[in-house]
Amino acid sequence: AMSKSAVKISSDLLSNPLCEQEPSFLEMVTAFDTAMKRMDSFNQEKVNMALGWMWPLGSLGWFSNVFPSLNMAVKRREQTLQDYKRLQSKVEKYEEKERTGPVLAKLHQ
Repeated sequence: AMSKSAVKISSDLLSNPLCEQEPSFLEMVTAFDTAMKRMDSFNQEKVNMALGWMWPLGSLGWFSNVFPSLNMAVKRREQTLQDYKRLQSKVEKYEEKERTGPVLAKLHQ
């Protein structure tokens, strides 16, 4: 996003009327514009490479079709994790309350 902004700034500078009046400024802004466009294409290439590397990870859904037991185990794990987080928040809530008989009984369940 930052390189896109730099390309926009450099193209805006090129359209500045000062570039028509000062050849040295035009030369400097043109060099800047070229550098920003190169940087943007380099960054885009790196992003494309990273996305290309991550593509196989997205195809893991194929395994769930081939190995349904694996898919069920992942779902059970997610459900257990959600249950654990829910119960952990309950314990934290009871620990914050005043330590009376009913609260202590619920804590030790």
